[in-house]
Amino acid sequence: MNRAVTYETFGGPEVLEVRQVADPHPGAAEVRVRVAAVGLNPMDWILSSIPEVAQQFGVTLPSGFGTDFAGIVDEVGEGASGFAVGDRVYGAATGRAAADLVVVDPSGADTLRRTPAEISDEVASTLAVAGTTAAAALAAIGVKAGDTVLIGGAAGGVGVFAVQLARLAGARVIGTAAEGTFDFLRQFGADPAAYGPGLEDRVRAMAPDGISAATDLYGTEAAETALALGVPPERISTIAAGPNPPGGVRPTGGIDARPEDLKRITDAIVAGQVTVPIAAVFPIEQIREAVRLQAERHVHGKVVVTL
Repeated sequence: MNRAVTYETFGGPEVLEVRQVADPHPGAAEVRVRVAAVGLNPMDWILSSIPEVAQQFGVTLPSGFGTDFAGIVDEVGEGASGFAVGDRVYGAATGRAAADLVVVDPSGADTLRRTPAEISDEVASTLAVAGTTAAAALAAIGVKAGDTVLIGGAAGGVGVFAVQLARLAGARVIGTAAEGTFDFLRQFGADPAAYGPGLEDRVRAMAPDGISAATDLYGTEAAETALALGVPPERISTIAAGPNPPGGVRPTGGIDARPEDLKRITDAIVAGQVTVPIAAVFPIEQIREAVRLQAERHVHGKVVVTL
């Protein structure tokens, strides 16, 4: 049996269907993964709902759904190296991860890594996109010990990684979020600040000596606040403001991550230095409900779909 989430028209969660599809088989240098869990990201439902964005990523109709996954290798194509049947793995395959079986090209555009024994499939399925995006956002601004960093959207799926990685680097973190998430953020070592009008004054009061860097993981509010507080644009990054963010700050994303970033994150999880909060887990049959929850952008952590 090979269930897959598909859609034939662009739209909201209602266009998503769980269907029986033919079993895929790996070609040369490819491997097939039997998927156990899929971690949802904002980009997943953006691709399925906005044709212009889908076109930029080469997604055409009909399409599969989802990017981040974890599971076990169950078939290896001729010439594939580095993976064997039975290996526990996690990774990213844009637009086709939410399926019982997914074929991955580890040497191409896809991501595939071995899952450490200490990490569950549910946790591993959240790492590829959110982890690399957080690492890239911080690397772009050179976060280091002694920094005071403003992180916009700190309670989201990328934010919880960014907060913890910045703290591991020795920085103080001020994270913007809704007031209802303040206690959630504090458990990761962030000092929470409510987003919205007056953010500049609130941050100034929390950091009277100033902030030294910022990354905006939601829009542009945190980036604009950092500029207003005198942070140089080269020490401000954004992931969701398009290619030309305000004030010449640095746009970035997971594509800019370094090859070693995922291992650094999994090592930190195994060592107990990074925690991955999973807000909700849904079976694949409830994919629409899972996407609706994730798309509200108010969940504390990650939403996972299991197969």
